[in-house]
Amino acid sequence: MVKVLRVALVAGTLLVSACNTVEGMGRDVSSAGKTVAKTADDAK
Repeated sequence: MVKVLRVALVAGTLLVSACNTVEGMGRDVSSAGKTVAKTADDAK
């Protein structure tokens, strides 16, 4: 039972950290897109 709890804890930790990573990556991509759009608007 203890082994199952340890595996569940590790899996939960990895799942939560992966969600934060994907969320952060989404923010970075969004920011880059806004920068490119602004640069394109300024070049018109």
